[in-house]
Amino acid sequence: MSKSVPAFLQDESDDRETDTASESSYQLSRHKKSPSSLTNLSSSSGMTSLSSVSGSVMSVYSGDFGNLEVKGNIQFAIDYVDSLKELHVFVAQCKDLAAADIKKQRSDPYVKTYLLPDKGKMGKKKTLVVKKTLNPVYNEILRYKVEKQILKTQKLNVSVWHRDTFKRNSFLGEVELDLETWDWENKQNKQLKWYPLKRKTAPVALEAENRGEMKLALQYVPEPIPGKKLPTTGEVHIWVKECLDLPLLRGNHLNSFVKCTILPDTSRKSRQKTRAVGKTTNPVFNHTMVYDGFRPEDLTEACVELTVWDHYKLTNQFLGGLRIGFGTGKSYGTEVDWMDSTSEEVALWEKMVNSPNTWIEATLPLRMLLIAKISK
Repeated sequence: MSKSVPAFLQDESDDRETDTASESSYQLSRHKKSPSSLTNLSSSSGMTSLSSVSGSVMSVYSGDFGNLEVKGNIQFAIDYVDSLKELHVFVAQCKDLAAADIKKQRSDPYVKTYLLPDKGKMGKKKTLVVKKTLNPVYNEILRYKVEKQILKTQKLNVSVWHRDTFKRNSFLGEVELDLETWDWENKQNKQLKWYPLKRKTAPVALEAENRGEMKLALQYVPEPIPGKKLPTTGEVHIWVKECLDLPLLRGNHLNSFVKCTILPDTSRKSRQKTRAVGKTTNPVFNHTMVYDGFRPEDLTEACVELTVWDHYKLTNQFLGGLRIGFGTGKSYGTEVDWMDSTSEEVALWEKMVNSPNTWIEATLPLRMLLIAKISK
């Protein structure tokens, strides 16, 4: 697995009431003390925080793949409880798992479940970690609040992981059930069954999934105030025009908006966002975001991250995103996962850098992203 594996289901806590004007300006200042905060965007207009995030946004795809062999079996059962409108996944046990600790022939395994693709306000579910065994017993029920009809569009992903003392995860295998044709009335389907664990296949399938497109334009303004004697820094203007063919996560309901940040800054102050546009898979935003403080050398180190979200009640669910930069894998001399732009994203950034004071337009496919956790 490469470092740019996709992020999976991501929920954010909501701060919609802090939406402000459609255009705002931020100062890019540099800090060289810590690689994790190589640059820090701070508000030059004294505006309040634009968004808040609760919990980690690490995912089913974050972890160590391929270093351990996949072997063994898992026993579980699924059932839909109509009275509760809940999917129940009863995780019983595993046997003959791969040993993360080769010398002592043991692992510290736990089980994690997802509904694929990320259709609905679901999130990940996981069991407790059972230590020092290759044959863990769980007997836990993982519950999903979901309409039965929606399950017909989904797959259940059940994966097993080893969690070491440093809280790093190593993949031990997975099982995937297609729920589209699942017979919920068949009593046999409600019985505990043993399933052989398989190697990871989901990232390829998810990466190929259509998440829609974004039509946008970028402009680099190297000297926003012409004629000024003192040297000035430049601005990057980001014009989010519209999105096309966004995926529907909640039946026919969709209320989408776009967030932007300039990596490597992950502070709340660096985030800007559009208004939410409802009841359409082709929302038109026509929203311009301005970030200032760019020296020419910053253009090779920074990356514009645009993410599209579905706003529902108190949560925002990730739909897809873009990372527009040079895609070098490094920022200010440090290797980073997020500098992973596709060839189309790199081409847009290159055209912008080479054509100052000119709007460069493109329509780019949205993709899964591993999103950095927002810092305070």
